[in-house]
Amino acid sequence: MKKRTGLLFIAVLLLGGCSDAVYFRSPGDGDTVSNPIKVVMSVCGKDVQPAGEAVEGTGHHHLIIDGDCVPAGETVPKDERHMHFGKGQTEAMLTLDPGAHTLTLQFANGVHSSFGDDMCKTINIIVK
Repeated sequence: MKKRTGLLFIAVLLLGGCSDAVYFRSPGDGDTVSNPIKVVMSVCGKDVQPAGEAVEGTGHHHLIIDGDCVPAGETVPKDERHMHFGKGQTEAMLTLDPGAHTLTLQFANGVHSSFGDDMCKTINIIVK
């Protein structure tokens, strides 16, 4: 499943069908994974830039564990479930309890204001 997810992303880019969206390069939706879990995040249609100021066409990733997309215009919370990647990171290592989890990738601008559902993607994983 992981390879198919990555291939789909590459195909979208090569075909020029890139519109504003976020993607998980890994893990893939429905994957069974082991700790530590490597999460690779991608965005299409915007540039990744460190947090600090809101610059049009840019933003950074937020990973929400077992939670939903943040409505457009709202600030992404910062707590144990909402991970901020304000340095412009596109990869993370996670350790989660065994069982079913959702991972939600939310893109937000430089001041953590969410771009909403259009820049949000949720996948389901199972941790062994």
